[in-house]
Amino acid sequence: MAYQRIRQPKLSDVIEQELERLIVEGTLAPGHQLPPERELAKQFDVSRPSVREAIQRLEAKRLLTRRQGGGTFVSEHMWKSFSDPLLNLLSSHSETQLDLLEARHALEGISAYFAALRGTEEDFARIQACVARIGELQDAKDVEKESATVMEFLIAITEAAHNVVLLHIVRSLAPLLEQNILQNFKLLRRRPEAVEKVSKHRANIVDAIVSGQPEKAREMSHSHLAYIEETLLDLTREESRRERSLRRIQQGNEPQ
Repeated sequence: MAYQRIRQPKLSDVIEQELERLIVEGTLAPGHQLPPERELAKQFDVSRPSVREAIQRLEAKRLLTRRQGGGTFVSEHMWKSFSDPLLNLLSSHSETQLDLLEARHALEGISAYFAALRGTEEDFARIQACVARIGELQDAKDVEKESATVMEFLIAITEAAHNVVLLHIVRSLAPLLEQNILQNFKLLRRRPEAVEKVSKHRANIVDAIVSGQPEKAREMSHSHLAYIEETLLDLTREESRRERSLRRIQQGNEPQ
């Protein structure tokens, strides 16, 4: 009986596969800078040429990008599935913002569910740190930084879900989601009680995740977004009534 010879994989192939795995699972995030070649060679316990060859192949695949004099980074273009013109177009239409809120029900609900099911203590610590930072920024009334931190909070929950496809979908939508959050917050600021309620909803989601209650986590996420949607619709109707009243007043003051 003839046995087929078992070929040993090249070291550069093994390094390439390991770096790809870290990118896919999100450990190496977009924009993340890789350690220098000599440090990577030490970590992998291989020669620098093997590391260099692996990095060159990942560059060819557009997974890594090299900046002149600045090191090697995980490519950010992988997650940019929405072009800037499309982002601007979508973010400028109020109907689209409501559509996005509906889509967030699916994404955030399932993320919260799996985060409660699979999250680790490290995941929970990262989520809770985001919530604490959001509270600080609310007190400082820095709505733009608050919106960016809420986006970090959503990504932290998605990372805790340990589903790489879900994570990359959320990351690719991040610019659009953050814009939606910012627009929502600017409107909700008109009602201080709404801001307070949103914060309580967020705390309920975190409590359900940390206590390992997936169904409750998903339910809390849906309740949170449904409240935002209902409040925004009410504020929009209120604004429409105000504009109508102003038009009547102006018409009444016009000389006959």
